[in-house]
Amino acid sequence: MPNMIVLAKQVLYTQDLRIDRTAKTLKTEGVARVISESDKNAIEEAVRLKEKHGGKITVLTMGPAQAKEALREAIAMGADEGYILTGPEFENSDAHATAFALSAAIKKIGEFDMILCGETSEDQYSFQVGPRTAEILNLPQVTYAVKITLQDSNIVIERNLEDCYETVESKLPVFVTVSREINEPRLPTLMAIMAASKKPMTAWTAADIGLRPSELGPEGSLTEPLRSAVATGERKRVLIEGEPSDATEKLVTALVGEGVVKVA
Repeated sequence: MPNMIVLAKQVLYTQDLRIDRTAKTLKTEGVARVISESDKNAIEEAVRLKEKHGGKITVLTMGPAQAKEALREAIAMGADEGYILTGPEFENSDAHATAFALSAAIKKIGEFDMILCGETSEDQYSFQVGPRTAEILNLPQVTYAVKITLQDSNIVIERNLEDCYETVESKLPVFVTVSREINEPRLPTLMAIMAASKKPMTAWTAADIGLRPSELGPEGSLTEPLRSAVATGERKRVLIEGEPSDATEKLVTALVGEGVVKVA
């Protein structure tokens, strides 16, 4: 029966984001926060493995106090308990500082057979937190998983490498990042959502996991964001007039001139 830890991040719901074209920034006020999509796939895969083999699922997140909602949703999906790393010392951590904090929390949680997370989060798209956490914990890691099969004390994983698929085998414990195509996450029932509020959820500060504030946030990060802006562009508008035959010729000439089409 595998003992699994799933890393899940709460992010802004991207479909509700709008652009301030004057400031070239995202409008985030009033935008809902949800579990990052590929992290949902990781939770779903853990639940499916639990349904087949038994075991326990612990979900770990890092963020503001409101990120407890992510834990509650994960528990409603089928996880057993949740931990949140929260406090001002965790704010503005880059991928390295985030992985450092998560690895310290995982060590405190204790024994595990498998750690799962999404291949990337929908806000940063760094693809780094999972592999960095695995490296700090000195665990074998398998990325971009699209199929996971447990075989006694071993795990067989199919990976999507874009131009081909690769099947690898590893002993447990192991760290796995999953791709979106691995499954379709379930929608929790109302009863499951109500029951989730009664499941254990624990909040930890940096001191609780044995870290100093200087090891986290901007001070503990290896990178520094200099500027964040949204790229915007205006469509080129060209009005072509005339009879259909003439207009067609003008349209083709314009498209060739812009490099949109090529004439053999």
